[in-house]
Amino acid sequence: MCLIVFDWRPDASGADKSAAVFTLTANRDEFLHRTAEPLNWWSDAPGVLAGRDLQGGGSWLGMTRDGRFAALTNYRAPAEMRADAPTRGMLVSNWLTGERAATPLDYLNAVARDGDLYNGFNLLIGDWTRRELGWYCNRPPVAMGTQAAPQLLTPGTHGISNAVLDTRWPKLVRKRSELAGLLATDAQPPLGTLIELMRDPRVARDDELPATGIPLERERALSAAFIDTPGYGTRGTTALQVVASGADRDVTLHVSVTERSDDNGSHRIVRPGDFERSFSYDVQR
Repeated sequence: MCLIVFDWRPDASGADKSAAVFTLTANRDEFLHRTAEPLNWWSDAPGVLAGRDLQGGGSWLGMTRDGRFAALTNYRAPAEMRADAPTRGMLVSNWLTGERAATPLDYLNAVARDGDLYNGFNLLIGDWTRRELGWYCNRPPVAMGTQAAPQLLTPGTHGISNAVLDTRWPKLVRKRSELAGLLATDAQPPLGTLIELMRDPRVARDDELPATGIPLERERALSAAFIDTPGYGTRGTTALQVVASGADRDVTLHVSVTERSDDNGSHRIVRPGDFERSFSYDVQR
């Protein structure tokens, strides 16, 4: 993914009615020639629901029947890119296919020990049954000069693009604010509404653009939430909500997810993508 905005409410209770624990909408930006499998249950890991990168073998966003979640964005630092670095998508799939004994923070701490092996990334790791959501970036914020340690996130509305969590890039600020506004009027909006929120081609003003080491024209094009350029762009949008109902030991977590992408599963690219897949299930304890 290259733009993720999400609302995290770990204390949400469904004692009297359903309550949203986690709401997310995210765009995956990628080269158009890079083939991938769309969101689906994996045949070789039946408990995993995710897309799959057919070049590197990992994923950019996924979840499991037992309540685990992961999502990844690349960190934009073109001068630091190494062709021999391991694929970052495996950081998502390793969490989803591994043993559930580890907590999100355990996993992120293990990743951080070898974080310098990878090109830049942000990694979100969650466990909805534990009500834990963690974040780690293997590159330091420019103002700090040192990496932040893996951390569990506090409740609230957050965003990640191609810099550290909640960096004030125009598209992140706009979409995070729009998500917060939407949830203030409808705590459980239709997933289609969450998807449409991200299909926004507006670019930022030049005086708002970050300086990430790429040409101004490219910086301008990539400032849109929904990117559409020759050879590269937003390949898909995912909307996800986890809702709690019941109380105490009888709480049920219900997952609803929709992906709208440019690939119908046969690797036939259509721009802008309009192929949709939707899934829903109750988390198994």
